[in-house]
Amino acid sequence: MQNAIIKITNLRLRTYIGFNPEEQQKKQDVVLNIEIHYPGEKACLNDNVDDALNYKVITKSIIDHVENGRFLLLEKLVSSVLEIAKSHHWVTFANVTIDKPHALRFADSVSLSLSWQQEE
Repeated sequence: MQNAIIKITNLRLRTYIGFNPEEQQKKQDVVLNIEIHYPGEKACLNDNVDDALNYKVITKSIIDHVENGRFLLLEKLVSSVLEIAKSHHWVTFANVTIDKPHALRFADSVSLSLSWQQEE
């Protein structure tokens, strides 16, 4: 079986993230990296669109969720994006990492990762 791995790299969005008053007033940049695994054997053999996971649909859903949401914690933001990433029944594994640039002085960013794997 061919394991297809979709990687969405450095998806740059803006959202309300944080619990400090200034974070509640102004959208901040976040950078998303998402990895989704699914069995891709049919798509590899048949070259049929219906046999492939539509990453554009997943990405649009994530963009809408992040840009129209408000989150106090990075953990909540990451877990909710992970739920979208793993929502299709073909998905066997998903990992989401979200960076919050300039969250700490002297650091490029703070990031949090969560992953999910289908039980066998």
